[in-house]
Amino acid sequence: MASTTTLHPLLVRAVAQNLVAIFQDKRYADKVLEQALRSNPKAGSRDRAFIAETTYEVLRYYRLYETLLGFTPLTEHHYWQMIGIHLAYKGVSLPDWKEFKSLINNGLDEKINQWKTQESPSRAIRESIPDWLDERGQSELGDRWEPTLHALNQPAEVVLRTNRLRTTPEALQAELLSEQVETRILPNSDALVLKVRKNVFRTAAFRKGWFEMQDFSSQLVAPLLAPEPGMRVVDACAGGGGKSLHLAALMDNRGSLIALDTVAWKLNELRLRARRAGASNIETRAIESRKTIKRLYNSADRLLLDVPCSGLGILRRNPDAKWKLQPEQIVQLRRTQQEILQAYSPITKPGGRMVYATCSILPSENEEQVAQFLAHESGREFTLVEERRILPQDEGFDGFYMALLERK
Repeated sequence: MASTTTLHPLLVRAVAQNLVAIFQDKRYADKVLEQALRSNPKAGSRDRAFIAETTYEVLRYYRLYETLLGFTPLTEHHYWQMIGIHLAYKGVSLPDWKEFKSLINNGLDEKINQWKTQESPSRAIRESIPDWLDERGQSELGDRWEPTLHALNQPAEVVLRTNRLRTTPEALQAELLSEQVETRILPNSDALVLKVRKNVFRTAAFRKGWFEMQDFSSQLVAPLLAPEPGMRVVDACAGGGGKSLHLAALMDNRGSLIALDTVAWKLNELRLRARRAGASNIETRAIESRKTIKRLYNSADRLLLDVPCSGLGILRRNPDAKWKLQPEQIVQLRRTQQEILQAYSPITKPGGRMVYATCSILPSENEEQVAQFLAHESGREFTLVEERRILPQDEGFDGFYMALLERK
């Protein structure tokens, strides 16, 4: 094999246990990884990086490695073998451990070489994605699907959003550099991209509330809504509040920002984040019934609908999602998206503006939803001002969609 690297069985075991938790116990990868790293506090940065990166790489190319393995892994030992295939595929010489002996004895090198020198049986296996999802992407995106799919398998960069309530991009960059975190500032934005992946949550800059972690595509949503100080703004699907915090900064803490969500614990998280960020104009409200929404009708200068979606635009960050997502879920999500558009849009007062946003790349969740809304009775009071679709291959950031509408 092409290269060698120092491996330790404890690190490989940690990755195998992560994969068991994700695939067999049906847990979310980010939570599994968070717990794994917390359970190994003495692990050095290289070891932690190996655990995280190897877990995510196997998730990205699970179907390809499963094909080379020849069966569906079910046990921790099976996942050891899948990790061995991943390492060998990347040119790493496998140590003569008992867990890898069957791979070495069965000619893994030759299998990989044959695979790499011949045409892959299918794009779905080569790019490692379920058949149904490959077919859906091809039908909705056509020629754009293949480069999109390839881009979604690339590791995501770490992007920070400067909190303008506390500092400036230049000051944040200098502060992080003093803590050995190198960044580059994206032109004409508040975004900083890490040059080398590091745990920025341990920095003094984070504790002081100088930044939030937020992909650059996501950072474009709040400016499209263009809130102004003194306005009444409603973020109706606030979740953990990343965009609410951005809106508060754009409003310079002046005016009223109401953050709504159906899940109360997410709003608790938002309150904690708002306190650290110094965002004092945010009021959180749990959506307990349709009355919560109706009480706000005709009241907001700006309304953000960052609706639930398939999340296909952020597979680089959540590669396990492609193995958990099912076709019927997308059907249900589209139904929910349209219900939210029709039920929540009257929050916007006449002359006000609304943004509909998703982190999906499928037109059926994006442009088609907006068109359906505008054709419906509840949407006839609105006009489409602008829409943006961002594919991951465009700028190297997450796939996103956002549409700006104005109420007559």
